[in-house]
Amino acid sequence: MSNQIVKTLSMLTLVVGLALAVGVKSANGQITSQSVTAAIPFDFIVGEKTMPAGRYIVSSATSDGTGLKIQNHNGKSSAFRLSNPLVEKSQKRKIRMVFHRYGQQYFLTQVWSGDGNGCELKRSKLEPKRQELASNNSAIDSPKASYQVVEVVAMLR
Repeated sequence: MSNQIVKTLSMLTLVVGLALAVGVKSANGQITSQSVTAAIPFDFIVGEKTMPAGRYIVSSATSDGTGLKIQNHNGKSSAFRLSNPLVEKSQKRKIRMVFHRYGQQYFLTQVWSGDGNGCELKRSKLEPKRQELASNNSAIDSPKASYQVVEVVAMLR
């Protein structure tokens, strides 16, 4: 009888532990329940879509936080992109949107919520072409193809 009780308690503990682990994993890396908003002063690319300069709102589009909706404040321009969760290793902890710039083209790559969690967007098919051009032209120092990481300060909404 006591053997049966120990087995039952062990199984119950295992089930509760697994449920907690799954809950923590799904919450990790989500932007937040709030949206990140920023004024982007340049046109930029999300996936294969060019978004015009303006004020943007980034929010979770899926329950697990891996899908992001990037929408202009007036609703005229929007994109959806899958992402992977990130955990900030530095103490930077600013709410921000991170872009990779190649010449005059900007690619949205990360969104950070300021609490140490962020999302890295799936890479655009266009970015590796620009990256290759930048590395090929780095020897001649062409400003049209140079690479730079650009951060735009954002805020929670």
